[in-house]
Amino acid sequence: MKALTYRLLPGVALAALCGPFSAHASAAKSELAAEATEAEGQDGTQDTDPSRAQEIIVTAQRRSQSLQDVPVTVTVFGAEEIQDARIQQIGDVVTRTPGLAFDAYPATQPRLFIRGIGSSDRGAAGDPSTAVFLDEIYLGRPAAIAFDAFDVERIEVLKGPQGTLFGRNVVGGAINVITRRPELAGFDAGAEFTYGNFDRIEGAGYLNVPFANNTGAVRLSGAYRSHDGYTFNPYLGRSIDDQDTLSGRLQISGEPSDSFRFHLTVDGTRDRMTGPANHTLELDGSDPLSNFYTSNFDPDVTYGSTVGYQDRDTFGVRAEIQKDLGFGTLTFLGSYREVDYSSRYDLDGGNPDPTSPGYNDINIAGGDDETAELSSQELRLSSLPGSKLNWVVGFYHYSQTVERTNEMTLDAPVIAPFTITEIFDNVATLDSIAFFGDASIPITDKLSVFGGVRWTRDDKRSHVWNTRSLIPVRAEEFFDVTAEGSFDAVTWRAGVEFSPAPDHMLYASVSRGFKSGGFQDTPANADEAARPFLPETATQYEIGQKSSFWDRRIVWNNTLFYVDYTDLQTSQLVGGQFVVSNAGQARVQGYETQLVARPVDGLSLSASYAYTDAKFVDFVEGGTDYSGNRLSRAPEHKLTLSPSYTYRMASGVEITAAADYLYTSKIFDDNSNQPPELRGPSEYVDARLIIDGIADHWSLSIWAKNLTDERARTWQGTNLGANFGAFSPPRTYGATLRWQY
Repeated sequence: MKALTYRLLPGVALAALCGPFSAHASAAKSELAAEATEAEGQDGTQDTDPSRAQEIIVTAQRRSQSLQDVPVTVTVFGAEEIQDARIQQIGDVVTRTPGLAFDAYPATQPRLFIRGIGSSDRGAAGDPSTAVFLDEIYLGRPAAIAFDAFDVERIEVLKGPQGTLFGRNVVGGAINVITRRPELAGFDAGAEFTYGNFDRIEGAGYLNVPFANNTGAVRLSGAYRSHDGYTFNPYLGRSIDDQDTLSGRLQISGEPSDSFRFHLTVDGTRDRMTGPANHTLELDGSDPLSNFYTSNFDPDVTYGSTVGYQDRDTFGVRAEIQKDLGFGTLTFLGSYREVDYSSRYDLDGGNPDPTSPGYNDINIAGGDDETAELSSQELRLSSLPGSKLNWVVGFYHYSQTVERTNEMTLDAPVIAPFTITEIFDNVATLDSIAFFGDASIPITDKLSVFGGVRWTRDDKRSHVWNTRSLIPVRAEEFFDVTAEGSFDAVTWRAGVEFSPAPDHMLYASVSRGFKSGGFQDTPANADEAARPFLPETATQYEIGQKSSFWDRRIVWNNTLFYVDYTDLQTSQLVGGQFVVSNAGQARVQGYETQLVARPVDGLSLSASYAYTDAKFVDFVEGGTDYSGNRLSRAPEHKLTLSPSYTYRMASGVEITAAADYLYTSKIFDDNSNQPPELRGPSEYVDARLIIDGIADHWSLSIWAKNLTDERARTWQGTNLGANFGAFSPPRTYGATLRWQY
């Protein structure tokens, strides 16, 4: 029974891998044509020529720069595209960015992968390989990645190790969400309302009010989003996979003097969802337990014995204070966040055949409960805007306390004559400090060098026990273990950028990232609970080119990269249990290109392509050699195409028609690279028609996502004689009416 228990618990519940959602658009358009900030022309006036790609201002290097001048691979979504393309949550960002994927089972605990590198470990003593930052604040838990992208200025996706400039050291990459800050210049307001199929109802609005003679301002933003379930359950007589989300953000900014600024933020999100809707897919004929299941490949119907729920509440406060000292700017950035999360779900998805011996007689269920407190403080000194020599030095501190419970239940008389319940409780703490410095030094008008260094130390403590499990095994099978570990590293980056002519830039860089070790979330025994897995390190070599042609009517960027990973942390079912292992070595190499062309006024053609070759070089686990296998969740090819055309009427009304196409090649859901945990290629099409300038303040958007009703698998895992999985959302459509002051 022990073998059966560990084979199911927690292996089945956590063998959930990523897949595309139904919202897709061109990352090329995101990166090169999104209007993050309409920069001024060289003559000091605003550049509003519609035939040109708008200049995009980003802060990928902790200072404002044109995207075309940044020697880093960055994908950017600007405020206008976030609004028009209905980018609302992290999943919408993932599906629109080549090289980016995520494991979202369940959807309220997303785990991100950039260029094949990420972690599906949700353990209290683990860390993500790819991080999300909200206004520079690190969201250290998967359940903490809860925000609404309404009233957001831009979203930046940085690819590769981020070892010097950003708060927490990450190896895969970073997603930076930058909200719209209060505007001191004047009053502003806006609102929108959406209605769509599945009884979708959404409302959002913002209000900006200046005070103290325009030296301060308050900005209030909020959004409510709901829809009925995408999947019907005949067994329960109701639909599941619905949504009910409420989020809000209050900001206060002030500039009492030319040299002093402050910014305070309070935000929160409340999620209530049912599901997920799971299915029994392929049967394992070599396992006699497969006789108790019936396959269900209908993505619109599930037969689970419970509705399930995914409840999430997040709350955060943020404070930023800046003081110009004459030679530099001193910045303090502090934050505190809370996460309260709980989920329960039917893993097997039920049995649709009443004649099956396992009909209504198998219930494999799981769930998680988690509360977390996250806090950070950063003090940095940086060069003044416009300085010829750009530099930053600083100190960073991050602390985290997580209380987490993983529960799995097998209630199946046809398999076992008793109910098996396995519960792992874990309390983990993290205390991290870092010192960092980075600089960009001009050598000539055309040549610059850049580099930085960072020292990080993480102290972790894990207390894990399974004494609440209800399993008829020997008492010595239970354990209660406390373990501690410290992990430190020096990371760095170095590079050169060269501009042979205006509108053309070449760069080459080497960067090193680090992710600390940790402890197993659901260890099989006391020894495994006490033994940490090792830190992982990544060294990336990248060369790139960014160019604009024909007075910015064509923008074309290209990147070649090679990443060498040592002790890569990877999650794998080993001996019937789900554990984090260290692959001796892995490597990722590839090519990415982004092109935006505006051949005639009103017409925009965008394309983006990513080739990713991610493989294990040296990885043997449980007697199996995975060397040469592809990393899971790393599609080899990802292509996006986004044509759009805008017709400007004499009355001032603008009509824009746009479509987005996304192709993703096959994805392995397991390091073994064996079926059935293999997802075939997928194709998605979105479209929208936008009428702007109605009565000066109004616009109307008629939109559709997943027009072809593609139902790709979003995760799957094989155990107990069957492959269980879920599907992406169906075709959705609706209309959004907007008003702006």
